[in-house]
Amino acid sequence: MSIRLEGSTIHIRTLVPSDKDAIYEYAKHKDLAKYTTLPSPYTLDDAIFFIGFTKRKIKKEQSFELGIIDNKTNRLIGMIGLSTIDKTNNSAEIGYWLGKPYWGKKVMKQAVPLILDFGFKQQKFKRIYARVMHVNEPSINLLKKNGFILEGCLRKAIYKHNKWFDEVRLSLLKEEYKKTA
Repeated sequence: MSIRLEGSTIHIRTLVPSDKDAIYEYAKHKDLAKYTTLPSPYTLDDAIFFIGFTKRKIKKEQSFELGIIDNKTNRLIGMIGLSTIDKTNNSAEIGYWLGKPYWGKKVMKQAVPLILDFGFKQQKFKRIYARVMHVNEPSINLLKKNGFILEGCLRKAIYKHNKWFDEVRLSLLKEEYKKTA
């Protein structure tokens, strides 16, 4: 299954083997590992494995982890996806990361609505939710700007880098998305 979602300066697509170098380059950055579940240190073998893993999961419709591609360079600059798909309850978890050189450049302002359209309109999800470390305020704000509602906070739910972090939960329902889309 090949997926392609079009934006004005980016597009989102299924990963290909040649994406391994860009994934490795960006995912190994320590600042990115601070706020994500990416392994640290991140290796080229991790990137190669991840590409194969995503293809198998997409084929089974168990998750849709896709590359964010810069339209000018046609190069991967980040990832976005819907995972933890629960077909019984018709929900999925949104997740994303962006290479550090693209932080603050409004890439996710395009990418998040594209994946939400895909989730609500094509996959017919009822609910899309996010789990974010409480210190990742830019991500929390991005989700809120896209209509996500704060559901709560799981105190000291994440242990990473020898520290405890709270996990902030946010969600967006299909009927709420229609109002903001």
